[in-house]
Amino acid sequence: EVQLVESGGGLVQAGGSLRLSCAASGFTFDDYDIGWFRQAPGKEREGVSCFSRSDGSTYYADSVKGRFTISSDNAINTVYLQMNSLKPEDTAVYYCAADYVVATMCRSSQYDYWGQGTQVTVSS
Repeated sequence: EVQLVESGGGLVQAGGSLRLSCAASGFTFDDYDIGWFRQAPGKEREGVSCFSRSDGSTYYADSVKGRFTISSDNAINTVYLQMNSLKPEDTAVYYCAADYVVATMCRSSQYDYWGQGTQVTVSS
């Protein structure tokens, strides 16, 4: 059974940092494309940062470029999202997602497996 479990969310002041973790199990971690998404109240889910196993490429949404970094530790099947210089508009529930060979990175419809989400709240 594929499982993705996010952690690391919380309340932080604007300008602060958080590191989200996504612990994966139930599939061959090295073979799957993985990404981070977020959904704010009243808004659609959007891709924040994703990477492709097939070509090693990485995607960042324009709104987070230069502030967020995605990384993975294959030894412990965990993906991270380091978030720096946080802004109130980063407030959302953050999800990690995975699937085998995604055609379009960070398009949410391409991912079949999702975690339960972790809340990130950035106060001004």
